[in-house]
Amino acid sequence: MTIIYLTSRFPYPINKGDKLRSYYQIKELSKSHDIHLISLSEKSITEKNILAINKYCKSITIYKMGFLKRIFNLFKSLFNNKPFQVNYFYHYSIQKKFNTKIAEISPDYIFCQLIRTAMYVKNNHTTSKVLDYMDSLSKGMERRIKISNLFIKPFVIMEFQRLKRFENLAFEFFNKHIIISENDRKEIAHNKKNEIEIIGNGIDTDYFQKIETEIKYELVFIGNLSYLPNIEAANFIAKEVLPKLLEKLPRIKILIAGSNPSNRVLKLANNNIEVQGWVEDIRKTYSSGKIFFAPMTIGSGLQNKLLEAMSTSIPCITSELSNRSLKAVEKKNILIGRSVNEYVNHITSLLNDEKKRIKIGESGRKYVIENFNWKTANDKLLRLLKSKQNF
Repeated sequence: MTIIYLTSRFPYPINKGDKLRSYYQIKELSKSHDIHLISLSEKSITEKNILAINKYCKSITIYKMGFLKRIFNLFKSLFNNKPFQVNYFYHYSIQKKFNTKIAEISPDYIFCQLIRTAMYVKNNHTTSKVLDYMDSLSKGMERRIKISNLFIKPFVIMEFQRLKRFENLAFEFFNKHIIISENDRKEIAHNKKNEIEIIGNGIDTDYFQKIETEIKYELVFIGNLSYLPNIEAANFIAKEVLPKLLEKLPRIKILIAGSNPSNRVLKLANNNIEVQGWVEDIRKTYSSGKIFFAPMTIGSGLQNKLLEAMSTSIPCITSELSNRSLKAVEKKNILIGRSVNEYVNHITSLLNDEKKRIKIGESGRKYVIENFNWKTANDKLLRLLKSKQNF
């Protein structure tokens, strides 16, 4: 089978959730199919990053989106009803090149990751098409409304409403549809949303294991630090949770780490908090802490950071929101906080009880091994591609 795999970002390096999912889907699909990767990109991709995924692809095509064109597309969003992020990634000049590429490759399937890429196949009625919603982007945007300032809020509300409509509309462009979790599927407005196949993420548990390194921190939080939900979580740790912890643990050390730290995150650094950017081996970062703490208050979908942390046998504390898709067993595989005081109690309890930390860490790893692996997820995807359903 020949598959065109279209992404809104180049899948490597794996520093965002969409890149993680596309990388491992391409890797697994390439074992039995010819994959032609086509990626949109805001910047030039290094030869090193291309080589990292080239071995899984029959061909790689990168369409660079010019800065002025992206800005112009955002301006156009004020005068049409498509989401800002759909306009941002859709370029007519790329559409023409993409159409030519489809004709050259003559694929059995076009696989589109995220609704951001959906417009590129809207008018293609001859090729079978799959949409990976991944998450409900509209639900994630809706959760941002409450934290937006007065100037930004009207645009966030507008984007939420447009995303909701477009998630519904984009369903019609495709023969088959997948999404990461049941919770996200419920948020899609289409009356046939139950036909969307749930195909979760996995984790390379052979790679993500606890490694020997110096334990420097009581708490570790890791994520893409230019992504608003992670920025909000980092600020929540520093401004809401840390002051309470200092009453009991004045010398506590917290690491906030991840790619592209925003200025809001960089400003959080102090005597108790260290902020770190991108690191080559993230396992060392996870293993340098006693507890992984991810108090997510906004966002959607499955938190890959929790899968990675649990796989490295680090005891995890997170929010109800993050556990909705994860579905770990509270107090067995993971600890859930519903208030600042509850988070503080969980943290101090674990720090004072090494046996409890080890028990929850080991239970978390076992849960991930049993429920999240790429082979199972991608076997399900392969069965979907081979089936005749939805044609």
